[in-house]
This record gives sequence, C-alpha cells and structure tokens, in this order.
Amino acid sequence: MIKKLPIFLLCLIANCGAMAEFSTNAKSAFLIDDESGAVIVEKNADKLMPPSSMLKLMTLAVLFDEIKAGNISLDDRFPVSENADYQNPLWYPASKICLSTGQTISVRDLILGLIVLSGGDASVVVAEKLAGSESAFTSLMQSKAREIGMMQSTFGNASGLPHDANLMTSRELAMLAQHLIDEHADLYPMFATKKFEFNDYQSDWCRDWGRTHTLNYNKLLFTMQSADGLKTGHTDVGGYGMVASAKIGGRRLIGVINGFKAKGHDALALEMKKLLNYGYDKTVNHTFYKPGDKIVKIPTWYGRDEFVVATISKPFTVTLAKPKKLDGIRVVARYNGPIAAPIHRGDIVGKIIATKNGVEIASADLIAISDVKRVQFFGRIMQNIRVIFGWQ
Repeated sequence: MIKKLPIFLLCLIANCGAMAEFSTNAKSAFLIDDESGAVIVEKNADKLMPPSSMLKLMTLAVLFDEIKAGNISLDDRFPVSENADYQNPLWYPASKICLSTGQTISVRDLILGLIVLSGGDASVVVAEKLAGSESAFTSLMQSKAREIGMMQSTFGNASGLPHDANLMTSRELAMLAQHLIDEHADLYPMFATKKFEFNDYQSDWCRDWGRTHTLNYNKLLFTMQSADGLKTGHTDVGGYGMVASAKIGGRRLIGVINGFKAKGHDALALEMKKLLNYGYDKTVNHTFYKPGDKIVKIPTWYGRDEFVVATISKPFTVTLAKPKKLDGIRVVARYNGPIAAPIHRGDIVGKIIATKNGVEIASADLIAISDVKRVQFFGRIMQNIRVIFGWQ
C-alpha cells in the first residue's frame, strides 16, 4: 500500500498570497482548497486569537487518535467528576451536555456532546480520563498540534473557555480541520450531526434543560446542503468564530472565521456560507495527475529493475482563478538519479512541481510505485564494469 504523506504544506498561490479578496468584519478569515492546499482567501490568518469553542477540535483530535490506535472504543464509558458536574459554577453560563458527578457516559455521546452541544463538561471528562487532569491534557494537545504542523497554537484548557494560553491562528485551525477530515475519515461524518438528544440525565434540572438544547450550534449545517462540519465558537472576548467545510462536486473547501461581530450563530453561518460560496464561485481546480499514474521513470543504481516508476500519494491539483487558464503553467519532475536500491514502495524519490509564469504554485513528493530490490554482489560488479567501459 502506498504510504500516505503529509499534505499541509504543498500548494501555494502566487507568492504565498491569497487568490482573491473577500470583505468581512471578522478580524480573521481563511479559506483553502483541501485537495490542492491553495489559499483562496486570507485575512490575518497568522494572528493568534482566542479560538473559543473551536479549540474543542483539538480535544477531539487527541481523542480520535486514541480511538484510531484501538486504545478505546465508542462504547467505552468515562466517569464524570465534580469538575464536570453541571452544578460547577463554571458551567452555569457555558455550553454543556449537563452531566452529574458519579455517572458514566459513552465515548460516542461525549463526541456528539462536544460537536453538537459544544459541551465543555464533555471536554473535562475526556481530558481527565486520557491524561488524569485537564492541565495534563493540555500537554497532549500541545504535542498533537506540533505533530501536525501547528507551530503557534497554545492551550490552557480543553474546553476553549477564556484562558490566557488559549490562542490559535485561523491558518492552524484550517490545518487542524484538514487533519480531522483526512486522518479520521471514519469519525468525521459525526461533525454533520444536526441534533443530539442525550438520554441519560441524572437530575430533573438537566432533563428540563436538555429538552431545549438538542440542535447543533453550527447553523451552516441547516442552511448549506454541502456543509458537513466542523465547529463554532463564541465568547465575549473572542467574538464569534467557525471552522467549516463543504464539498460540492467532489471538491472540498475549508473555511475559518474568527473575531466576527454578529448577533448570533445564524449570522455567523450566513457569513461562512458567503465565504465558502465565494471560493466556489471565484476559483476552479485542475488535476494533472492522480495516485497510481505513472508520472516518470527514474534510473536506479544496483537495482534489479533498471528504473523505478514514480507516482503521487494524492491528486496533484492546482487551484486557479476563474475562468480557468492553463497558459504559463509548466509541470516538471525533479529527482537526483540514479537512485540507489533497495527502494521500497512509498519511498520519496523526487518532487513534482507546477509553476505559473516561473512562480511555483504547487509541489508534491514523488513516491515509488513498487519495490526495487538490490542486485547481488556479482550483479553490482557487472554494473560497475558497464559504467567503466561505457557498455549499455
């Protein structure tokens, strides 16, 4: 199986700038194409800001890793401590599932509670189970962020409630969304859940509260058919924010808005819908190669095969402003050959690069499509003799 490679760094548009202008009162906005990685809209994308409940995406990323590793299952049950109890004053004004000390809750319900109800109490339950304390869990969040290339984000808690250390950029929130979409494809559909009715309340107050708290705060799911995630956030300090994704005709865009001045989540959803539609209206993709395509044959040294065939791990796509024009675009493969055997399937053997009028707009690793074994000692001697005497 071809090894999947990181996808976050590759495609840029003309000198790393955004392709188009988008007007918004949000302090920060960012829009990328998931396949090409192209930046379509960019406003203060690298400014550290309070992420509010969008930070819960990192809490989920750590949890999803544990599920993917087989350490926990969706049916496992986690205990609820006093820190996550609905009577804790911390949760009175905050979004929550409404949990009670001593009860247990399934991992599946914790995930839905985090996604749909933005449950800060669920964040604490996850943190305490996985790390022993919320403070210790923030170290796991930090490590995960650095692992996927988020070099600026910092975390002070697992919920996104106001804390001086809770700081993220719109670019890194988009990177986090891309990670969740691509690395946890089996769990990602849960982000499209519109309604969650928790059926294990332990108090009458919570049962009454729960009757009116079932719908996802992400109102984009109700107003844009192609939208399938991810998370909203709101605090007085941070304003309104959203990380969202939509897929139309097989093309996925990921958008981030933060520091948006609005009267509520409906207005936030409308702004995000405008941002995503702007990307679809103003840009188009062109795919040059797909995984498995035989892009180039690279000579080998001491290989049982004379050449190794190179392909790519994901579609090699560029994002262009409409109307699509390929004038001035040149695609080349670069490698240092011959490549010494043994070569294993999935090994990086070079790069494929697209330029437009001499400016690099996309690049990706070339990988070996199959193994090339090393010839035995006598075969290596014969190859050396051929080189010395110029024999073909």
